[in-house]
Amino acid sequence: MTVRSSPWTHVETMDEGPQQLDLNGKCDRNAHQARAPRATGGCNMNTTATVRSASPQCMRALGRANKVRMARADLKRLVAFGEVDAAEVILYCPWEASSMAVAELLMSQRRWGAGRCRKTLAMLPMSESKSIGSMTERQRRLLASLLDPPTG
Repeated sequence: MTVRSSPWTHVETMDEGPQQLDLNGKCDRNAHQARAPRATGGCNMNTTATVRSASPQCMRALGRANKVRMARADLKRLVAFGEVDAAEVILYCPWEASSMAVAELLMSQRRWGAGRCRKTLAMLPMSESKSIGSMTERQRRLLASLLDPPTG
């Protein structure tokens, strides 16, 4: 009986024991002899790992990242429900949106997908990954005017 699952796997045969296959699926009977012997005393499966606590600086950074992530989620939720206009966010750039990508904000609006976002930003021209905080005042006004066309 031979069991073969993929190249470089061990195959069990009834009469010969474990064998190794090469990339072409051929049996290499001496593959087990060519490998280097396992070093003794290397890895003991019964030892336990010691976990060091994170430094205070890492914990502060993690706390800040979580705070920004939660604030962005709230902002995107408000934009999705129409309570906050995306043009306002672009013009006034709150702290939680300063490092957010423009495309991320635009796609959080209702009925805005990647295609519509890409086409809108191609009119400026502006990269989808550009952060809102790094936009110039001129870019902010242009994008805001594209998002809020004048009514009348």
